Amino acid sequence: MSTPERSVTIIGASGALGFGLAARLAAAGIAITIGSRDAGRAVETAERLCELVGPGATVDGLENAAAAAAHELVILSVPFRSHHETLVHIAETIREGQLLVDATVPLAAAVGGRATRMLGVWQGSAAQQAQELVPDGVPVVGALHTVSAALLGNLGHRLDEDVLLVGDRRADKQRVAALIDSIEGLRCVDAGRLEMARITESLTALMIAMNIRHKTHTGIRVTGLPETLW
Repeated sequence: MSTPERSVTIIGASGALGFGLAARLAAAGIAITIGSRDAGRAVETAERLCELVGPGATVDGLENAAAAAAHELVILSVPFRSHHETLVHIAETIREGQLLVDATVPLAAAVGGRATRMLGVWQGSAAQQAQELVPDGVPVVGALHTVSAALLGNLGHRLDEDVLLVGDRRADKQRVAALIDSIEGLRCVDAGRLEMARITESLTALMIAMNIRHKTHTGIRVTGLPETLW
């Protein structure tokens, strides 16, 4: 396993998934930079995170482009309606050698449809769209599509589930796994190349449907894997 990153940018942390992820990582001792279209909103979100996590949390807030340049690993967690615009904007500052983790899902809710339905994406998935829009030399890993935002944000809840990672280079997925595995109760699983994002992203709609039917927050655990995954 790679040495985990000690700092990370999260663009879209004012949303439920990004906020919960930021809270868990900050609680694990990771320095967090929050990115938002509005710098003031980013600062407000950072302040809320510090209040939630408590003393020792290292969190600051910047406008998206500045936040994207702040750390080597950048997590994108925005509604699909903002996905293209945000990527075009941060492409001005994100640079070769950085790594983008895309947690975006093209749910029909982005255009007023149902959250249990998916939108068609020309490239095949949100993650593949991201790979087209970032500069050359910036790999994309798709992740976190099956993790409940509500449970991430509840620091008192004990997590116990897997996170499926998709990307074209195993070394990139190892970097992401090292970061996410710093959150107790999450285990990262290599789920294949980036083209598999069209499947992992669609699992979000499936999880939402099960959550509605069973009035709970479901997760995924893959069985039959070797003890050592990375």
